[in-house]
Amino acid sequence: MKFRHNGDELGIFIINNYFCEMNFPSKVLEKAVEEISGLPGIGKKSALRLALHLLRQPQSQGVALGNALQKLVTDIKYCKECHNFSDEDICEICSNQKRNDEILCVVEDVRDVMAIENTAKFFGKYLVLGGKISPMEGIGPHQLNISSIENKLNEGKVKELIFALSATMEGDTTAYYLYKKFKNFPVTFSSIARGIAVGDELEYADEISLGRSIVNRLPYNEKN
Repeated sequence: MKFRHNGDELGIFIINNYFCEMNFPSKVLEKAVEEISGLPGIGKKSALRLALHLLRQPQSQGVALGNALQKLVTDIKYCKECHNFSDEDICEICSNQKRNDEILCVVEDVRDVMAIENTAKFFGKYLVLGGKISPMEGIGPHQLNISSIENKLNEGKVKELIFALSATMEGDTTAYYLYKKFKNFPVTFSSIARGIAVGDELEYADEISLGRSIVNRLPYNEKN
């Protein structure tokens, strides 16, 4: 197989044992494949294909990708209010005056915010915990953004606290912990309706089911 970049021959790749052993004609290419294969779900075979694809494209495309990745790791911020990803200190959701300050939706991950926003059924605000309580993984309450929930409840604006957590043992444990910790605050507790199958991660739910779960949320108590 021959690959060309700007008219220059890169060489012939000899890949033995279904890509288990690779002979690279370039240390630069080898380093690129090594870094790409470090991403989740990408092995060296896929990493090589991606690297070769980039080499076949106009140089400007590779430069644009590199610049975008650099900005991703250097410029992105966490919202000071909800811990969502943001370009500014306060994200667009928290700074939107049309959003309802009285409803606070607690989620595990930024991806869950994106999933719920895609339903166009929720108009309150969010609090990203940054995970869920999981003793097996060594994650306890103090490693999550629980203090931010307490700060918001102390401000007195929040009237309803929604637990939009995964329907897993860890998600239920986290919801129960939060309920016990904050049950003396004058707020209504609710959880998304179980239109989400037990054991499912929120980010993988289809938008219709997730939207219905938000709209038809249920009162939360320690028996849930």
